Formats: sequence, C-alpha cells, structure tokens
Amino acid sequence: MSRFTKAALALGIAALAANLAAAPAGKPGRSATAREVAAWDIDVRPDFTGLPKGSGSVLAGQAVWEGKCASCHGTFGESNEVFTPLIGGTTADDVAKGRVASLVNGRQPQKTTLMKAATVSTLWDYINRAMPWTAPKSLTTDEVYAVTAYMLNMGEVVPDDFVLSDQTMAQAQQRMPNRNGMVTSHGLWEVKGKPDVKSVACMKNCPVEATVRSSLPEAARNAHGNLAQQTRGFGATRGVDTTQPAPATRAAVAAPPSPPAAAGAPDKATLALLQQHACMACHAIDTKVMGPSFKAVREKYQGDSTAAARLAGKVREGSVGTWGALPMPAHGHVNDAEIARMVAWILATPK
Repeated sequence: MSRFTKAALALGIAALAANLAAAPAGKPGRSATAREVAAWDIDVRPDFTGLPKGSGSVLAGQAVWEGKCASCHGTFGESNEVFTPLIGGTTADDVAKGRVASLVNGRQPQKTTLMKAATVSTLWDYINRAMPWTAPKSLTTDEVYAVTAYMLNMGEVVPDDFVLSDQTMAQAQQRMPNRNGMVTSHGLWEVKGKPDVKSVACMKNCPVEATVRSSLPEAARNAHGNLAQQTRGFGATRGVDTTQPAPATRAAVAAPPSPPAAAGAPDKATLALLQQHACMACHAIDTKVMGPSFKAVREKYQGDSTAAARLAGKVREGSVGTWGALPMPAHGHVNDAEIARMVAWILATPK
C-alpha cells in the first residue's frame, strides 16, 4: 500500500470517527449543521418570515417569463395545453374586496391559480422552490421577485411600473384578489385551531341537470384537434370525438360514441400498461398530444437495431430534447419487463 493510499485511508477513518462521535447515542448518523439546515430552510410564510432581500420589476419579469415560463404556461399565463391556467377569472371588484366572486357563483369553470391563491408568499415560495419545471431552484432571488411581479401584473393586481421586493410585497398582498378567501380557524393554520382531519361526504345523491348549458360552434369544434385523443384539464379525461358532428341530445353528450380504433392499436394488456403508467396522458397512437404520437416514434426509429434498448433507457431515466423542450419524466418505478413490452409494441409495424 502506497503512502498516499495510507494517508487517504487514515483521513477517511478519522472523518468516520468524527461523524460517529457527533451522532446521538443509539441513533445512526449525526446532527445536521447550521449551514445544512439553512440550505433546506427556504420556505416563505404569509407574514413574510423567511423572505430574502431582493427585488424584481414587472418588465424584468416579462423577460424571464418569455424565456423560461411561457412554453408551459402561455404568453399571458392562460394556457391549458400543459398545465392549468395561472391567470384569469379575477376582476377589479375582486381586487377591491379581496374575495373572488367567480369562486362562489361558478361563472368561471376553470379555476386559475390567481383566483385561488390568498397570499403573494404562496406564489413566491412555490416559484422559488419548484420552477422552472425542468430546472427547479435555478432562478435567482431577483428573478423570482420579477416573475411574481409579472404574474400579478397580468392579473391587474399591480401596475406596469411596479417593483416587487421584500419591502413592497406587503403592498401587493393588500391587493390579492382572494386575500380574504382563506379560512384560518383550523389546526393547519394555528395550533389551537380545530384539527382539519374529519371530512364529510358531500358527493351523494347529487341532482343531474339534463340540459346543455353551453357548446362550441361547429366551426370551432375540431379547432384544436380530436379531443378524444387528448388529456383534458377538467371534465372527462378524454373528450368526445370532435371529428364527428356534435350530438343532438344530452344523452348523446353524456355517452359519446367511442372513436374508431386506430391502426395498430395495442392489445388490451399493453393498453392497460400504457394507461397504468400514464403514457396515454402525453401520447396518443397516431396524433401528437403533448409528446409525439406512438406512430411518429415508430417511424423515427424504423430500421434502427438499437432502438429498443435506447427507448427503454429513455422511458426508465427520462428524456428531453429529442422531440422538443418539454421533458418526459423518468419512470424508474416501472419494471423492465413492462417497459420492454410497451417499447416492443411502439416499435412494431402495424398489421
């Protein structure tokens, strides 16, 4: 054993001994250091405790938004193609009163983030911890302030020249549309509150309305592709077959005809796997949804002898860049046999 190896081994043993010495009696590991705790302690509370110093203007937020946020949330936070819309459904009256009227009267069928969020700190904290989706925690503190300011500006909560900071967030909070819409008399808010652990079943014997309240004009029915092959944000997971004329009766709306099976449709067992592991949420057999169609994948890798192994690796470990900027998450929880079966069907030539 060389002198270098002996020295390295001695240092390793010394470090291990130090860690064991720092561990509480009878427990493995050691106590976290102050710096380690600080790295995890990044939450921001409604009273702004934990908010770091910094600032960001609406204009700066627009630049960050267009570069890192709009691809998923739309130019104005209105998109429903990837995630639920962030902006919309609030009015000047809501800003004045602090209670979003459409949450009560039901006039806005799609609940947006700005309709529901009661505190600016909720928006700031979530953006800081989890955004962008493909690179969480990559935004600087000033960028988080700027993006939050831009979101509030799109919702007409703050003016175009507003600069959000640790000093001005309280001003923005006073104009949050749903600031008075949050119940706080429960154990999740204060330790003396009533525990919020007892639910009451409310979905029982609900009346069914037998009339159509609204419908798309025929010219717009298939404007965004066949809804039967897409994952919808609300209502039935898969919509009606919009390649066919609209049904004339409510009964037909309630039970739309099944779309014809696409060429090369998977057998029942494989289809069950594709649905069980949420593959069909982003892909369809022969139509692009969020990700490419299975048909497009098959055509891309046709004749490639290494395709099965490569695709299995992408499914298992996740992938981004082959079909655009939207990533496919890793599916490491799926066993290799199931991945192999799904990939084999995707690559098989339809009969």
